[in-house]
Amino acid sequence: MEKRSLSIAGHRTSMALEPEFWTALETMAAERDLSLAALIRDIDERRTTANLSSAARLAVLRWYQDRAVTGG
Repeated sequence: MEKRSLSIAGHRTSMALEPEFWTALETMAAERDLSLAALIRDIDERRTTANLSSAARLAVLRWYQDRAVTGG
């Protein structure tokens, strides 16, 4: 697990994720021309789970699933 601290929505938070998830989130952010913090803020605003780390993992899963379907 790799713990990172960042500011989202005006407050500091930290998340612990496996390095592979951080790499995927960085790739997702770059693809969308966003900073990592902006991507995490977007995930935070859209999440339906109580846990931000879980929401981030699910966002990565959906991203890979979408890429598999579209061939992207």
